[in-house]
Amino acid sequence: MNDFIVFSGNSNPALTQKICNYLDVSLGDAKVKTFSDGEIQIEINENVRSKDVFIIQSTCSPVNDNLIELLLMIDAFKRSSASRITAVIPYYGYSRQDKKVAPRVPISAKLVADMLTVAGSNRVITMDLHAGQIQGFFNIPVDNLYTAPVILNYIKTNFQDNLVIISPDAGGVERARAFAKRLHADLAIIDKRRDAPNKAKAMAVIGDVKGKIAIILDDMIDTAGTLIEAASAIAGKGAKEIHACCAHPVLSGESLERLANSSLKTLVVSDTIPLSSKAAACDKIRVLSVADLIGEAIIRSHNGDSVTSLFV
Repeated sequence: MNDFIVFSGNSNPALTQKICNYLDVSLGDAKVKTFSDGEIQIEINENVRSKDVFIIQSTCSPVNDNLIELLLMIDAFKRSSASRITAVIPYYGYSRQDKKVAPRVPISAKLVADMLTVAGSNRVITMDLHAGQIQGFFNIPVDNLYTAPVILNYIKTNFQDNLVIISPDAGGVERARAFAKRLHADLAIIDKRRDAPNKAKAMAVIGDVKGKIAIILDDMIDTAGTLIEAASAIAGKGAKEIHACCAHPVLSGESLERLANSSLKTLVVSDTIPLSSKAAACDKIRVLSVADLIGEAIIRSHNGDSVTSLFV
């Protein structure tokens, strides 16, 4: 591991430490601070010349600060003659803006990909991209890992029979079908119609949920509007229990209040995004760690081994 160094920005230090524990390495010495006017200052305090550098940084809230931190760190390592720079982005911000949904709007996910590449990143490791085609926005290799193995293990451990996996919208059907197949569970779909950004209305449940334990599966929970509407629709169809699982707990706006007042029994999330103190105190939220999964991807990337088995 002499040619292998892990660094971190300020977005998710707890996850970074868990990854370092899995790798049995010390975190690289870097200072990520701000000047009095808000500009970000980066100082790398150890030699990285000809080293394989991994920068762990989720571009979660505050999204722009964390993104600029990552870009500046990449530039610093490039100018310090690192042999390879890998941006490890457990949560890829701006991923929902992956296409033009109206006239005169940006494709922000593509712009972020361009910035990461121009800054000097040689490879990206990320998790549960909102849309798989975002990998094609990069002209460098992208390893898109999935939280599925971690969540599947949790479901198998805590739920036995009479399960139905719910996709909260048409876009998540493929993901939900894969989970249902591995769990030998039934599948149902919510017919969702969105009137405005961050506002959704669940219209109908396609499939049988009556008397069953329903598990809603999504890639992220933001304002929880979609999730709560889905839970309400499922409850109206006679589900015995309603749970939810997601990769990225964005949890902005009134999401926590909505969760507290909903029919959801539990919300299972990963630690790609650190929970706020208020979210951590919510007794409905369970956190699973993806540190071992990301750590294994880093080892295999460094050694030139295949990461294909980590995608399933």
